[in-house]
Amino acid sequence: MHDRPLGRFSRTELHRLVIEQGVTDASASTIWRWLHDRSLKPWQQRSWIFPRDPEFQPKAGRVLDLYARRFEGRLLHPGEYVICADEKSQLQALARRHETIAPAPGRPGLIEFEYKRGGTLAYLAAWDVHHARLFGRCEPKTGIEPFGRLVEQVMSTEPYASAKTVFWVVDNGSSHAGQRSIARMQDAYPNARLIHLPVHASWLNQIEIYFSILQRKALTPNDFADLDALAGRISAFEAHYRQITQPFEWAFTRAKLDALLARLADREPHLRLAA
Repeated sequence: MHDRPLGRFSRTELHRLVIEQGVTDASASTIWRWLHDRSLKPWQQRSWIFPRDPEFQPKAGRVLDLYARRFEGRLLHPGEYVICADEKSQLQALARRHETIAPAPGRPGLIEFEYKRGGTLAYLAAWDVHHARLFGRCEPKTGIEPFGRLVEQVMSTEPYASAKTVFWVVDNGSSHAGQRSIARMQDAYPNARLIHLPVHASWLNQIEIYFSILQRKALTPNDFADLDALAGRISAFEAHYRQITQPFEWAFTRAKLDALLARLADREPHLRLAA
């Protein structure tokens, strides 16, 4: 921009530019205020990604219908359940070199910057969308077999073992991607049905809400002596959360999805082919 190797303009750089070009002799603070008052904030950025899955709308719509207790135009039977599942991988145990100090009056909590790495683990979780039931397990790593153990953990318990249908909503991670994962699920549990989200649509998976809560409430700051301490904190928080959990108030509906994709299509005409 303006032949300068800058990805962003600071207040000082904007001031220097307008002075050089003779636009105004106003101070840097005044220019900053003008931009702020006119909702022009060149120092801020937002990122986005356009849907690239040609079946984004039907795939996402099917999941949103399940959240609304509908599937393929019919209401779900009381004996049908919707499970959201995923993995939170590469969770690190970072042992701080000095003891973390809790907050006190007039002082924030203190956490040492330097740490020793204690390894990583994966946390797999499943969430019953309409009944707020939570299942989870820590594993050394993600993969088909660890995910299969999570599925077994859910499907071997009632009411899922004898349910009419258990819909499993997942993203396209390697542990549960493609038609083979669908067949694998069906062969192991005839009453289970794997439902894939579109590519780049993990934000439509309700388990990600729980992962966000877990991260903020239990894993920040990251101060764990070893993997056992990390796994212990995750399991303890999971047990705590089960006592207070309620279904999430999901507000993004199929109608809102259609409206969003219509707006995107106005910007990118080729997206109309995917709608």
